[in-house]
Amino acid sequence: MKAGQIVALGGGGFSMEETPVLDDYILSLSENKRPRICFVPTASGDSESYIARFYRRFREPRCVPTHLSLFNRDGRNLSEFATSQDVIYVGGGNTANMLAIWRLHGWDKALRDAFEAGTILAGVSAGSICWFETGVTDSFGDQLAPLDCMGFLSGSNCPHYDGESARRPAYHRLVSEGMAPGIAADDGVALHFVESRLHRVVASRSQAKAYRVELIADKVTETVLAPELL
Repeated sequence: MKAGQIVALGGGGFSMEETPVLDDYILSLSENKRPRICFVPTASGDSESYIARFYRRFREPRCVPTHLSLFNRDGRNLSEFATSQDVIYVGGGNTANMLAIWRLHGWDKALRDAFEAGTILAGVSAGSICWFETGVTDSFGDQLAPLDCMGFLSGSNCPHYDGESARRPAYHRLVSEGMAPGIAADDGVALHFVESRLHRVVASRSQAKAYRVELIADKVTETVLAPELL
């Protein structure tokens, strides 16, 4: 069985950056010379413009791109489809709505099947926190809040750590109130997990960082996880 891999972007990739380095990194992890990559835009309500941006970045012949719409679902077997892909890339948006729709259609179970079969799972923002036990989300309005997610990865996650001024204080507050410790990622940072363990941290920006955030002696502390610049 292939080692399960997850790449969680704090921000960046085709939806936020002109540079393709993070997206290229994700493709490079596949053993297939022309990886089959599926974009899942559920969190954006299957935004057509978001889907178009995906296809502009991921083009033949270097990969075989496709996307999955659950708002206009066809009759395909989701587990068979998911496991047929080399990479599944989840977009940003409303994480709570996304997870509810996934569970309704059984896509969450299909993703688990794909992960165990060796499909690389990746995503940005909502597509980052969804893989963890819990994450920091703006799904319910302006107030950032905790959200229980799928638990493929242990602990918590906070994206956009330097991109949105409210993220750092909110994550500190939530961890101090009992949220599981975890990892925060600046925009332009990707957390690469292999077999559910952090394997590598990479970045598209020289100043971007990741942080291990935890409660020690009743104080929230940050440990810098310096990324490799791509």
